[in-house]
Parts: sequence; C-alpha cells; structure tokens
Amino acid sequence: MMTIDDRRRYRWLEMFPGLMAWSTLLLAVVLSFIMPLAAMIFIVLFDLLWLIRVVYVMIFTIAAYRQYHLAQQLDWRAKRQQHVDWPSIVHLIFLPTYGESLEVLSSTLTSLARVDYPADRFYVILAIEEREGEVAQQKAKALQAQFADKFGYFFISQHPGNIAGEIAGKGSNIAWAGRQIKSIIDQRGLPYKNILVSTFDADSNVHPQYFNALTATFLSHPRRWRTSYQPIPVFHNNIWTSFSFMRVVAYSTTFWLLGETLRPDRLLTFSSHSMPWQALVDVNFWQNDIVSEDSRIFLQCFVHYDGDYSVQPIFLPISMDTVHGGTLWRSLTNQYKQIRRWAYGVENFPYMVWNFLPNPKIPRWRKWQLIWNQFEGTYSWSTAAILIFILGWLPFHVPSVVKSSSLLALNAPVLLQIMMGLAMVGLITSAAISSLMLPPRPVRISAGKHLMMLLQWVLLPVTMIAFGSLPALEAQTRLMLGKYMGFWVTEKKRQ
Repeated sequence: MMTIDDRRRYRWLEMFPGLMAWSTLLLAVVLSFIMPLAAMIFIVLFDLLWLIRVVYVMIFTIAAYRQYHLAQQLDWRAKRQQHVDWPSIVHLIFLPTYGESLEVLSSTLTSLARVDYPADRFYVILAIEEREGEVAQQKAKALQAQFADKFGYFFISQHPGNIAGEIAGKGSNIAWAGRQIKSIIDQRGLPYKNILVSTFDADSNVHPQYFNALTATFLSHPRRWRTSYQPIPVFHNNIWTSFSFMRVVAYSTTFWLLGETLRPDRLLTFSSHSMPWQALVDVNFWQNDIVSEDSRIFLQCFVHYDGDYSVQPIFLPISMDTVHGGTLWRSLTNQYKQIRRWAYGVENFPYMVWNFLPNPKIPRWRKWQLIWNQFEGTYSWSTAAILIFILGWLPFHVPSVVKSSSLLALNAPVLLQIMMGLAMVGLITSAAISSLMLPPRPVRISAGKHLMMLLQWVLLPVTMIAFGSLPALEAQTRLMLGKYMGFWVTEKKRQ
C-alpha cells in the first residue's frame, strides 16, 4: 500500500509525460511569435532528426518484412518435431470477450481448430463478462456446443461485475479466468514448466503454423521461462471492406511493431502474445486495475525477475479486424477511441520509474534504456505530427519573418520542403510493403481496389495527426489531470 507521500510522488510521475508534451507544443507557439528565428532553427533540426528516424525505421521494417516473409515458408512442424519433448507442452489459450458477435468468436475458434498442431494439447478458456448479461452466456453455450470436442479442454470463465478496485476490461477479465483455470491445472497435476499461455483478442485468427513455431521457439530458447513470445499483428480479417483511414492506421501499427522486432531490447508485448505459465503465476496474473495489460504483463515479469525477462519475436502473423463501425463517421470515432486506449499505455511510464529505479538488481543501463524508450515513444507520439505538419509552419507566417531578408528566413522553407520530399521514401515504402502483405482479394471486390490500397497512403499525414498525436495527447492529458480512463472495447463489425 502506498502512503500519502508515495501517492503524491507517483502523481508527479503520472503528470510528467503530459507536462512535457504540452510544454513543447506551447513553447513552439510562443517562440514562433517572440523568437521566430529560434523557432525556425528548432523546427528545421526537429524535422531533420525525424527524417533520419524515418529512414532508420524503414531500414528495420524492410529487414523485418523479409524475416516475416521467410518465416511463412519454413517447415515449422519439422522444427517442432526435432524436440522429443514437444508432446509434453500444453497451450492455454485465453479468449476474453465482451460484446463481440457470435460470428466473430466462431471465426476465431474455427481458425484455432484448424491450425497445424494437435488440438488435444489446447486448453481453451473463453472468458466472458457477467455485465454483458444473458446474451454472453447464450453465446458461450453455443460456442461450447460447437467447439468443446475440437480441443483438449474447453472452459468458460465468467468474470463477475463490480469487483471493488478493478477496472472493467480485458485485464481484470483474464486475471479472473487465469485464477479459475489455475485450480483446474493444479487438480490435474500439470507441470507449470510445460505450459504456455497465449492471450488472444476475440477477433484473432492465428497463422496455421503459429503453435508449431511457438513450441519450437520455446523449446530451443536458452531462457525459455524468462521470455514472452510476440507474433506480428496484422489486421487482415476485414481489410478489403474497411475504410481507407482505418487501413492506413492498421498498417502503420503493423509496420511499427515490425520495425521493433529487430530491436528486441525495445520490444514489449502488444495485444495478442504468448508467455510461460510459470511466469504468469509468479507475478500473480495480470493487473486488474489498469488499461494496458498487454504491455504491463511484460513489465510485471521484468520487475519480478530483476530485469531478467525479455520478448522474443515470432515472425508469423496473427490477424485481427481493422476498426469498422458500419458507417464512416462511426468508424472514425471508434478508431480515435482505440488509439486513445492504446496511447494510454503511457500509464506504464510512472510504473517503470517507480519500480525500476529502487531495484539495484536490475542493470542500470537496462532500466534507463526501457524508461527512455517508453518516454520518448509516448512523447513523439503526441507531439511529432503536430510539430511537423501544423506548428512547424507557424514561424514562417509571422509578419517579421515574412518581411525578413535573412538567409535563414529565406532558406528554411526550402529545406523543410526538401526534407518532406525525402520523407516520401517512407511513404512509398509503406505503400509497397502493405501491398505485398495483403491477403487474397475476395471475388466480390473489384480489381480496382488494389489501386485504392496504394493511393490511400496519401492520407498518412492526416492519420498521423487525427489518429496519432491527438488521441495520444488526450491520453497523456487525462493521466496528467488524474482523469483516469477505463477500458474501451473496440466495436467489431464485418461485411
């Protein structure tokens, strides 16, 4: 339990990211009017650094895409069978659900039943919410009737509503389900060291080779019980019928994680992923009072094991839905809310500082590396697009600058235009890779849609602001003001 003084110190850490973001944006506005030449120097240097970063990220993204492509050509079943003890591995698969349709859940379980892996080694836990009412139980019964005999064990967990101290959401749901299934595992005497946990979003369709790859990677890893395993999230389930804005946001998310996979020192778990059951039990399951349980579970393990915990990428896709609310406006609104929820991962910053710094067993360089990556990532998320596309041009419209004949005032706009042009390399690369990653076009979709899939990338500057900086800035502002967010469940609709 925190003392009053502890809580005050923690509140300052919660406020820090938002204060830094707002200070930067306000300073850019103020300097544009009182010191416009200094503001121009800052903007030119900022854009130059951002251009270097774009090139840097694109290099990693291209290299990671090659790994992604090659991984799908490998015979993962043969790699799994090289390990004589693979039949001892049990896979717990958590599917938390709230509000998803029977169609979406059935699609997820069907894809799971069809993977190239003995399904009798799967313990599937369908985690429903009591607050969804009778409809949740009806869906659960229908799915149990359809799939119970497809897996080694099919378990339905119902998370009670209104538990004191919890946030209603994915984290509290699967934490409840985890403790429920633990008693069954203990009754059956299953060795913890032979159990792997996969937590999938309700709309997740796994690659047919994922569990072969996961098992082979786990059994060959020198630190298998101190490692989480991260597949590549793609949003292909409804990609051909979603709106352009949503597709750009979806692929941007995929490319971000693709680039991170070749820098595992920066990698945290995201969305659907896998981990050892022993580690999950050691940290007493997922936190039930936060929004970003997917990344926090890695940090819980990192703190518990004194820094001896990491993430291993698995270069196979796990496909989910793009945001689709039926209408364009509803889809745009839902997309903003989804990114705001993701951006609320800024709540990890105070957790990291609070738990890392007092622990002398965590290597100093490692703790500061993760803290810096977390802060810099959230700071850039909330400020970069606004500075580049909006505030960056403000100094050039100040009357004193317009009338100025200085070399800086005359040449800075040209430099910015050149850098923006060079940054188009990243745009073209993104368009090319997204085209290569597309799933087969459904028969009912016209061939001309391929062209739209390329042209949609002109929307990137808009999406970077509307579905990047703005929701991230709101999330940081809410944390800064103590207006804590709950867990918002993304609406799932398919055509």
